Amino acid sequence: MRIARSQNNPLFFAASSRKDLKAFPGEVQSEVGFALWDVQNGRTPHGAKPMKGFGGGVTVMELVADYHTDTYRAVYTAKFADAVFVLHCFQKKSKRGIATTQADVDLIAARLKEAARFYKQWKEQQDEPILKEGDK
Repeated sequence: MRIARSQNNPLFFAASSRKDLKAFPGEVQSEVGFALWDVQNGRTPHGAKPMKGFGGGVTVMELVADYHTDTYRAVYTAKFADAVFVLHCFQKKSKRGIATTQADVDLIAARLKEAARFYKQWKEQQDEPILKEGDK
C-alpha cells in the first residue's frame, strides 16, 4: 500500500492504483485528485456513486470522469473510520454499455479484502505506544 497524507484521513493506494491514476490524462488526474481530497476530508464528492455488487454494509464508491471520448474510473472505499483506500483506477473499456467487467469487479473485491487486512495492521501500529530512547 502507498500512502498520501492530508490534514485529515490518510489516503492509501492499493497495488497499482496510484500508478494507474498517474497514467490518466492530466485533467482527469486533477478531477479525481480533487474528489479524493474531498473524501479524505469527510465529504462526498459531486458525482460519486456507490458501486453495485458490494453489499453487506461495505460502501465501495466510484468516481467517473469523461475526457474526450474516453471514460475513466477511480474506485475507493471510505468504510474505515480514519482512512481512505483507492482500490482501482482504470479506463472504461466495457463492450456492454456502462457495465463494469467482471474481471474489474473481482479485482476490486480482492483489493478490498487486502485493504481490510492492511487497515487492521495499520491501526494496531497506530495504537502501539512509541518508546523513547532508553525505554524498555
